[in-house]
Amino acid sequence: MYLAGIVLLIAVFPVASIMIEAYLRGTGDLLFLIGKWFVFWGVGVRLALAGLKQISNPSFTAETIFGIKDPRALIVVQELGFANLSMGLLGLLSLRYPEWVMAAAITGGLFYGLAGFKHLIKGDRNNIENIAMISDLWIFAVLAAYVVVTAVRSA
Repeated sequence: MYLAGIVLLIAVFPVASIMIEAYLRGTGDLLFLIGKWFVFWGVGVRLALAGLKQISNPSFTAETIFGIKDPRALIVVQELGFANLSMGLLGLLSLRYPEWVMAAAITGGLFYGLAGFKHLIKGDRNNIENIAMISDLWIFAVLAAYVVVTAVRSA
């Protein structure tokens, strides 16, 4: 279930949204559509849902993803949930405020890049942490490419 949800949020839903909007409104600016929909689904929906889960059930992240059973870790995971919910809200609101897409791409992308790199260098990972690592690095790559190409294009 975890893997399916991640694949939907970082690949299927953004690509489908890009295709639907491009079809309905004409091709338009494909680069902006990529940023818009990967930010909305990958940063907005994914991080908001993760944040809500970490706030309401911090033991899932602590125990299942990181293998930490110490109850004191739950406080830190809940605070991570507050941060994820905050970034997620930025990503969600970028759909209403398109000028926020770049800020959400930078913020969410940096978070995913750092988290993915941390998973990568950790080494001994369980399957769920491998999924988190791969998905974090994927969405980081997409958002970093969007940020760089947009910056170069507007320079």
